[in-house]
Amino acid sequence: MMGPVWLWLLVAEVLLPVHCQPFSPHGEKSLGVPQPASHQLLEPAPAYGKVTPTITNFALRLYKQLAEDVPGNILFSPVSLSSILALLSLGAPADTQIQILESLGFNLTETPAADVHRGFQSLLHTLDLPSPKLELKVGHSLFLDRQLKPQQRFLDSAKELYGALAFSANFTDAAATGQQINDLVRKQTYGQVVDSLPEFGPDTVMVLLNYIFFKAKWKHPFDRYQTRKQESFSRDQRTALRIPMMRQKEMHRFLYDQEASCTVLQIEYSGTALLLLVLPDPGKMQQVEAALQPETLRRWSQRFLPSLLDLHLPRFSISASYNLEEILPLIGLSNMFDMEADLSGIMGQLNRTVSRVSHKAAVDMNEKGTEASAASGLLSQPVPLNMTSAPHAHAHFNRPFLLLLWEVYTQSLLFLGKVVNPAAV
Repeated sequence: MMGPVWLWLLVAEVLLPVHCQPFSPHGEKSLGVPQPASHQLLEPAPAYGKVTPTITNFALRLYKQLAEDVPGNILFSPVSLSSILALLSLGAPADTQIQILESLGFNLTETPAADVHRGFQSLLHTLDLPSPKLELKVGHSLFLDRQLKPQQRFLDSAKELYGALAFSANFTDAAATGQQINDLVRKQTYGQVVDSLPEFGPDTVMVLLNYIFFKAKWKHPFDRYQTRKQESFSRDQRTALRIPMMRQKEMHRFLYDQEASCTVLQIEYSGTALLLLVLPDPGKMQQVEAALQPETLRRWSQRFLPSLLDLHLPRFSISASYNLEEILPLIGLSNMFDMEADLSGIMGQLNRTVSRVSHKAAVDMNEKGTEASAASGLLSQPVPLNMTSAPHAHAHFNRPFLLLLWEVYTQSLLFLGKVVNPAAV
């Protein structure tokens, strides 16, 4: 089961007491996808199409930076992280908003900031639509000290575009307020996230919270009686682990990329979700990571062929957490950590900087999978291959591999990670 992901932006300064109570919004605004203009003869492309390719691009850039700094497992949610940074940019003046959005990878000449925010609105709305086969929830909340006088324009825009609810909070009683926020997260994630918020003190004035929860079942579940309890997983050239290895022989879309030296496999869920697994040849992880570009993903999507696959895949449960305030500036997001950064669009006349960006993710993969689905959003008609494929192929994930979990309808990358140690909690 794919677990929840949560993200906080913490802004530091002075703080005063209060219980968490909702700010009263001035007027309700639609969270729906923008309606097409009446003069248009053809239905326009969904607005989320303007943001999902950029989210993928941003995810690959961030992954490569994390891979340089993190020796073990990597896991994060590109949708969670990019949406909360875009939401934060709503409260910044034009120059800082431009810097944040351009650092995410948006070309604001081609896609103005207003279209970017409408694209996120469309994406979040679509991902949050109920589905009988996929459990997927994405949400934002904003906790502000009661002494602040938040700008109503920001609160309205945050609610309309990102579905973000604003609450007044008492950060001088950090323990009680933290518990109230944790209770909200636990409720929104069906009890899967407990006591998840990082510690903050009485100098905090704002917590911007995002969560994403995903649960889905494999289209072709693994037989738990076929799972070998103690198979070898080569963590590196010197270390081998004994882990549970799920096994099945099933038709999957599969290819071997000779150029990147890796095996690539698509596993479908029972609805509109898809898992892409990338297994580098021994000793070729860095080569595969260097080749991880949007063009590579497009090339793979065009070259899969169905194969009867002898699949061995670890059963694992891993998590990862990061303080990203030192990593995000390395990929261009620096202004919001600048002491002179201006977030007065959120907090009235008060200028504040973001002092901490925490991101946590967890994934639990087992024989049932999760309760979601896959369609053909990333798939196209096969073209002639310059890659090897066989009627009966083998894919033994007994060494470090990459995972990319997609929602197919929107073509959005929900999770991206690397499994180096399946036994790490």
